[in-house]
Amino acid sequence: MPVDEVTPEEIRADLGGWLDDNWDPELTVAQWWALLTAAGWAAPSMPVEAGGRGWGRQQSGVVAATMAAHNVVGPPVGLGAMLAAPTIAAHGTQDQVDRLVPPILDGTVAWCQLFSEPGAGSDLAGLQTRAVRDGDEWVVTGQKVWTSGGQVAQRGMLLARTDQDAPKHQGITYFAFDMDQPGVDVRPLREMTGRALFNEVFIDEARVAEADVVGGVGNGWAVANTTLMVERASLGGGGRRPVSVPEGPKAGRLDARVGDFVEVVAHGPEGDGGRGVDIQWIADLAQKLGCGDDPVVRQEIVKLHVLGEVNRLNMARARAGGSRTGAEGNLAKLAMSELVRRSREVGNLVIGADGMLAGSASATDGRIQEATLFSPAPSIYGGTDEVQRNIIGERVLGLPKEPGPSKDTPFRDLVQN
Repeated sequence: MPVDEVTPEEIRADLGGWLDDNWDPELTVAQWWALLTAAGWAAPSMPVEAGGRGWGRQQSGVVAATMAAHNVVGPPVGLGAMLAAPTIAAHGTQDQVDRLVPPILDGTVAWCQLFSEPGAGSDLAGLQTRAVRDGDEWVVTGQKVWTSGGQVAQRGMLLARTDQDAPKHQGITYFAFDMDQPGVDVRPLREMTGRALFNEVFIDEARVAEADVVGGVGNGWAVANTTLMVERASLGGGGRRPVSVPEGPKAGRLDARVGDFVEVVAHGPEGDGGRGVDIQWIADLAQKLGCGDDPVVRQEIVKLHVLGEVNRLNMARARAGGSRTGAEGNLAKLAMSELVRRSREVGNLVIGADGMLAGSASATDGRIQEATLFSPAPSIYGGTDEVQRNIIGERVLGLPKEPGPSKDTPFRDLVQN
């Protein structure tokens, strides 16, 4: 049956039957992910030749929601599955797809994103990490920052400058980089939540094979834009998702009993540390605390719900009819940032003075307090809100860009920092 004729009802029936036959809480995480991958359920949006089913985001959303409804652990959802695999499928050679994608889909290799630098965040094309060719290898030296999951990753999506004389957007190359080698130093950066999910990475003459150049030498900006577009759409996409488990051997979950993770969630988990506060959870909490009938609280909860629904429907429309503006991912990313901020405000409205307490001292389990501390992050990671607005303004609305040097100016002639 053609891909575009597969209906949600058929997906639910097919996947539901498969889950009934194959889900076993006694399996290890690695065994369960291997089953999902072999059956094509690990990444249904990936091309068939890359281990997927070639489905669109709407159909993939039905898969995720069906797994959630069946209360099973979903496939790996880290940066490898979310960003690296789709990028490699789009720009990589068949050898790269065959070598690099299967360990992503079955969760045996974790990835991180080596893009941002201390002097190249919003202006990512200003990056200064250098890669110099040495025979069949490249020697890489530089520094990266805000590297999520770098402490548990075996591979990294690395952007490095390979031509100082080319304009800054043209002299960049995209590498599949080995994190487990001499010359790579990963240092955690502690957030104000007390956690350390971000890292800075120092690279001193580390090496990467020519065979791991993705998309061709000097074409890294185009490849990176695929990664960034997928990231923004994924961050803002929403939808119901199954239980997730960190991938890769360094996270220490591959040999664990898969059923344990479902049972933890079912019995009141620590979850993701309260970084996301569910709207229904806030509404239930308001009723529990006796302010659910307060007209101001009710109105703010409804506003939060409406914003979430508008974003969900906008993304569903984009998935069903394709891109209409070219900026659906940017719009979704902006909406996600606003949802997090609004949920912070509504959550603190509900818990009142309890919001001034540390999470450990709170009568409301600390979820809102931690979400409050974390709330500035979504407006920064994955491209700041300002970057998203610039992209929409320039590429969709046709507004003029800020004045600057000619696009043809060699990178070495640009003013640095």
